[in-house]
Amino acid sequence: MVQDNSAGAISTFLGTTRNNFEGKEVVSLEYEAYSEMAISELKTLCDKVRAEWEVCKIAIVHKLGNCPVGDCSVAIAISSAHRKESLQAVEFTINELKRTVPIWKKEKYSDHGSSWKR
Repeated sequence: MVQDNSAGAISTFLGTTRNNFEGKEVVSLEYEAYSEMAISELKTLCDKVRAEWEVCKIAIVHKLGNCPVGDCSVAIAISSAHRKESLQAVEFTINELKRTVPIWKKEKYSDHGSSWKR
């Protein structure tokens, strides 16, 4: 999806559901989003990345709904001519996505409790 013949690097980030958070046993996450706004914010995020780094292609996918332990909830891939740009862009992208894109997660615990997170 992000392969480009002018790119010498493709950097990726995969966010997965871990089995614990602050001493609680997590069994799954559930994601919800304001879809139209999330898509708009993701496009804005891609524009910010392109303004800061010389990248070839960007792909961002975020799962909605149930995400059991071990499953991937977010994937980011960015290609660029050199690794420095794509590595920096991927780190920026996940941090900005978490900060600006209206996607919320509910952590579900083994004790049947749950907690919404931003």
